[in-house]
Amino acid sequence: MRVRAVGKFLRVSARKARLITDLIKGKRVEEGMNLLKYSPKRGSRLVLKVLNSAVANADQNPNIDVDTLVIQNAYADEGPTLKRWQPRAMGRATRIRKRTSHITVVLEEA
Repeated sequence: MRVRAVGKFLRVSARKARLITDLIKGKRVEEGMNLLKYSPKRGSRLVLKVLNSAVANADQNPNIDVDTLVIQNAYADEGPTLKRWQPRAMGRATRIRKRTSHITVVLEEA
């Protein structure tokens, strides 16, 4: 049985989040948590929160054994971009794009 969790509007770019989600695909949940906990990547903390949420969702179902869960799929889609302006030399302005992402983790029993 599949269980999923989605973290929306997270303040990490989808490109950076994809580096981390590709790292944990196909791994057991415990192994994925350890990889995320000790990873120096910026978005690993956010992906770990979504993974913990997916495990909590699975724990609510009495038919699922949490110890046998495997990360079947994990992906990061682009969210809306916050547009900001920064003043520059000679009266110009430069756009700053603060990117967000929607991170999804799908778990399945082994």
